Amino acid sequence: MSESNIPSRHYQELASLFPEAMAALENLGSTLRSSGPLDEKTSHLVQLAGAAAAQSEGSVHSHTRRALEAGATREEIYHSLLLLVSTIGFPKVTAAFSWSKDVLDKQNKG
Repeated sequence: MSESNIPSRHYQELASLFPEAMAALENLGSTLRSSGPLDEKTSHLVQLAGAAAAQSEGSVHSHTRRALEAGATREEIYHSLLLLVSTIGFPKVTAAFSWSKDVLDKQNKG
């Protein structure tokens, strides 16, 4: 398993405590992404925007990785975040940008 696919320690702990609930959560995400016309890459960019709006660092990391795996470029990821400036504000976008950059910079080193 590549490092980018290894769930966080907190996720692993929840999965060991509540395996059925976590499996249902994973299935829900897959079902939602396949229920409409958006392709996987676009779906993850939308979810990345939602994670940025919610100021969820872990979710921004996760959806940055998932968007990359679905074929998104660094430029597409950054543009997806930039589009949020007029909606969620510059400070929240710069925070999300830095969290996304954590993943992108790590990818370039690997």
